[in-house]
Amino acid sequence: MLKEIKINEIPGFRIGNAQDQAGGSGCTAIVCPEGAVAGVEVRGGGPATRETDLLDPVNMVEKIFCVMLSGGSAFGLAAAEGAMTYLEEHGIGFDVGVGKVPIVPSACIFDLIVGDPKCRPGHQMGYDALVDAERNDPAMGSVGAGTGAVVGKLWGAERAMKSGLGFFAQQIGALKVGAVVAVNAFGNVIDVETHRPLAGLLDESHSRVISTTESLKIFADSGFNAFQGNTTIGCILTNAQLTKAQAKKVAMMAHNGYARAIHPVHTSVDGDAIFTMAKGEVEAHIDVIGVTAAEVMAKAINRAVKVASAYGFKGSLDL
Repeated sequence: MLKEIKINEIPGFRIGNAQDQAGGSGCTAIVCPEGAVAGVEVRGGGPATRETDLLDPVNMVEKIFCVMLSGGSAFGLAAAEGAMTYLEEHGIGFDVGVGKVPIVPSACIFDLIVGDPKCRPGHQMGYDALVDAERNDPAMGSVGAGTGAVVGKLWGAERAMKSGLGFFAQQIGALKVGAVVAVNAFGNVIDVETHRPLAGLLDESHSRVISTTESLKIFADSGFNAFQGNTTIGCILTNAQLTKAQAKKVAMMAHNGYARAIHPVHTSVDGDAIFTMAKGEVEAHIDVIGVTAAEVMAKAINRAVKVASAYGFKGSLDL
């Protein structure tokens, strides 16, 4: 039987946020203290990532302990160091004989146009996100990695709209699959139920959303300098049993959720990435997991814009 569940009902995972609201940036930690089999798929042309090579199925480490989603562009990769400090203090990590090395892959969005461009998640903010994860009651919207997220930036920030951090999870029998996503796309966000725009590129009067895809086509013969501060980053959580190769396949299939909810997606000025973390408690067919991952990711993207607020940008509820 299929039903919607809360993201914190997927066992073995904890999620926490930390942010500087005045500065306009933050980070979100997805923690699995016992370790999760993981994979990643990066499809955007401008990623800011850390430890993604380690997740290649041919490489040695089988489990990771945290995924850090962060603002701050490449500067925000420093938030993963705070996560490592927290995990080491709690005896969590890959045992190397003389200690434990926490494995913390990370990806970042560009949010330096919101708030203070010098505000970037670093060691302390990353650490604070793991402290917040102890409660495992994370908020959505303009918090965590979604604090400074905006969408629809063909003509820069002036005609963009506010986005944020979103969750969505489903249970099918014993299988649980959820998505966490920070939506900072170049394109528009589309309602996956009605196929109407929820947020994105505003017209000149700032009264309605117009198609980024169609607007982009006017540059077909002339070329243009696209605003490069974009990227949507997310993570699929599941209690399923997966190998590293299967975890990567689920991440690949979850990108279909991006394609359903973001138009256009995976452009050269996006750094789109999706991680998968699998706890390994339930047997399920990989195609069921992958199809469900795409569905929950698309709906999490929709939620990210529906609940976003603040920072002087219009939100989906303002139109």
